[in-house]
Amino acid sequence: MIVEFLPAADREFREATRYYEARAPGLGHEFIAELEHMRSILDSMHRSLVLRRFPFALIYRIDPTAVRIVAVAHKRRKPGYWRARR
Repeated sequence: MIVEFLPAADREFREATRYYEARAPGLGHEFIAELEHMRSILDSMHRSLVLRRFPFALIYRIDPTAVRIVAVAHKRRKPGYWRARR
């Protein structure tokens, strides 16, 4: 199945990865690896992968043709801001 980031989610993902990689070499890669863990259901359309080590959640939905990444959301900033994204 195709995994597709919405443009805003892609920017968030790249920004967070660069931030962690700048703090310590390899930390950005650890951030990426952790995106593959913990999943939870948010509503009828959206799911999330909640990171254990980093304060982020990967918000996504499963469409018939792809997994669409809606947001790479910081857990302590603007809860639910991504809900209007299509």
